[in-house]
Amino acid sequence: MRKPNPSLSRRRGPRASFMSLLKLCLLPPALVVVAVLAVPHAKAERIKDLASIQGVRDNPLIGYGLMVGLDGSGDQTMQTPFTTQSLNNMLGQLGVTVPAGTNMQLKNVAAVMVTAVLPPFVRPGQTIDVTVSSLGNAKSLRGGTLLMTPLKGADGQVYALAQGNMVVGGAGASASGSQVKINQLSSGRIPAGAIVERAVDSPLGGDGTLVIELNKTDFGTAQKAVDAINRSFGPGTAQALDARMIQVTAPARPEERVGFLARIEELDVNPSQAVAKVVINARTGSVVMNQTVRINDCAVAHGNLSVVINTEPVISQPGALSGGSTVATQRSQIELSQGGGALQVVKSGASLADVIKGLNALGANPQDLVSILQAMKAAGALRAELEII
Repeated sequence: MRKPNPSLSRRRGPRASFMSLLKLCLLPPALVVVAVLAVPHAKAERIKDLASIQGVRDNPLIGYGLMVGLDGSGDQTMQTPFTTQSLNNMLGQLGVTVPAGTNMQLKNVAAVMVTAVLPPFVRPGQTIDVTVSSLGNAKSLRGGTLLMTPLKGADGQVYALAQGNMVVGGAGASASGSQVKINQLSSGRIPAGAIVERAVDSPLGGDGTLVIELNKTDFGTAQKAVDAINRSFGPGTAQALDARMIQVTAPARPEERVGFLARIEELDVNPSQAVAKVVINARTGSVVMNQTVRINDCAVAHGNLSVVINTEPVISQPGALSGGSTVATQRSQIELSQGGGALQVVKSGASLADVIKGLNALGANPQDLVSILQAMKAAGALRAELEII
C-alpha cells in the first residue's frame, strides 16, 4: 500500500486553509452581518448623564410687572383693580401724580408675572431668558413691552432686572362673538430679557471634597461609579456615602478642579438594571412598562359587562265621549349582556416582547388591561412594581 508523501501533506495544508478562507469570504453578506450583530455590547453611559455635582444647580426667580403697548387687548380694569393700583404706584415713582378718584379705563396695560431661571456660575452683567404670563384677563399680550421688573429669589433678594419686547408664538382674531385662536396668546418669552445683578456663590471643593449626586437612587450604580473613578484616579479617590451620594477627594489647587470634574463626567459606567415597574395613568388608561418587567404562567378570564337601558314614551288615548284624559307614560327596556370570559393562558415571558405578546393575546383594551395587571400583581404572576399616577 502506497504511503502518503509527508511533503505533499504539508503542501496540501496551506492550500486547504486558503480554500477555507476563500469560502468564508464568499459567504452572503447577511450571514456575516448577523454574526457581528450577535456579539453583545454593554450599554455604558457617562457619569455626566447619570449624576450631577452638588451645589451646581439652577435657581428660580419670580417678579411682578406691567406690560404696556397692547393694542386694546389688555386687562379690564374694572375686574382687575390691582392693574390700576400697580400703574398708579409706578407713575408716582416717576413723578406723575394721578388725582384721587380718577376712573382709569385702560386697555393697553396688563399685569403679568415674570419668571426666569438663574443658571449656576452666572455673573452680574450677563443676560438670561424670561417668561411672561398674564395675571389678569388680558386677551392677548402680542406686541407688548415689559416694563422694568425686579426678579427675586427665594430669599427675597433681587438677582436680575427684566425688561423688553416679548415674542408671542400665537395668533387670534374675533368678531361678532366668534373667535379663532392659535396657540397661547396670554404668555410669551423674552430672549435675553433680564440682566443679572447678583451672583450666587457655588464653591467647588472648598473643603477639599466634592460630592456627586446620582439622578436615581441605586446602590449598584453608585458602586460602579466609585469603581470607575478609582480606576482612573487611583484607589481611595471616591467613596459612596449612600445609594445616591459619592464623595470625591478634590485636587488641592482650585484651578485643577474644573479639569478634574470634566474627566470624571466623561467616565463610562454601566448602570444597574432598573427596577421592574409598570406605570398606570388612572385618568387616561395609559400603561407603560420598562424592559425588566416579567410575568409568570397564569390563567386570566376577563369578560365585558354592559347594561343598556332604552326608554320610550307611551301615550294612552281615551275613547271618544268617555270623559277620560290623555296620559303619557314611560316604558323602559333593560338589556344585560356579558362578553366572553373564557380562561386564557398567559405564558411566562423572558423579555418585554414576550410580555406584550401574552397580554395582547387576551384581547383587552387599555382600560381593561389596568384591572388585569392589578389582578396579576395580586396573584403573584406579575414580577414588577405597580405605580398609579
